[in-house]
Amino acid sequence: MELFINLTLFSMLVVTALAILRMRHLFAVVMLSSVFSLLCALLFVTLDAVDVAFTEAAVGAGISSVLMLGTMALTARHEKMPREFSPIPLIVVVATGAVLIYGTLDMPDFGSPDSPAQAHLATQYLTQSPTDIGVPNVVTAILASYRGYDTLGETVVVFTACVGVLMLIGGLARRRRKQGEETK
Repeated sequence: MELFINLTLFSMLVVTALAILRMRHLFAVVMLSSVFSLLCALLFVTLDAVDVAFTEAAVGAGISSVLMLGTMALTARHEKMPREFSPIPLIVVVATGAVLIYGTLDMPDFGSPDSPAQAHLATQYLTQSPTDIGVPNVVTAILASYRGYDTLGETVVVFTACVGVLMLIGGLARRRRKQGEETK
C-alpha cells in the first residue's frame, strides 16, 4: 500500500511538472508550483521525513508562493515567447540528469537493512542517545543535538523567508497607499 501511495504521489509530481512546463500564464505557474511543493511535502511525509516535509510546505508552498505572487504584482502576467529554440538548455538538463542517475547506481536499495544508515547509525542513535544527550525521545535528541546546526539552519531559512515576505507585503502596502493618494 505504501508503494502505491508513493508511486501515485510521484506520478502526480510528474504530471504537475509537465503542466508547469506547458503553462504560459504566470499565475497558473505559481499556483501549480505551490501544488508541486505540497505534493513534495506529502511524499516526504510518506518517507518519514516529517521535518523536511514541514520545511518544504512552509518555504516551498507558503512563502515562495507569496513571494512569487508579490513579484507578479510588479511584473507581467504572461510569459514572453522565446524567439527561437535553443538546444543548449535541453542538453544541460539531460547531461545533469544522466550524471545524477549515474551517481545513484552504487547506492543500496531503498529501505535495505544493509545500508550504512541502518547498520551503523540507527543502532548507535537508538542505544546511546538517552545516555549521551539525556533526552528519552530519540527523535528530539537527534534533531536538537546531533543535527542541531542543521535544525538551526532550517529555522534561519524559515525566519529569513518570513522577514522577506513581511518586507514585501509592507512595500506593496506602501505602494498601494501611495497610488491611492495620487488618484485623489
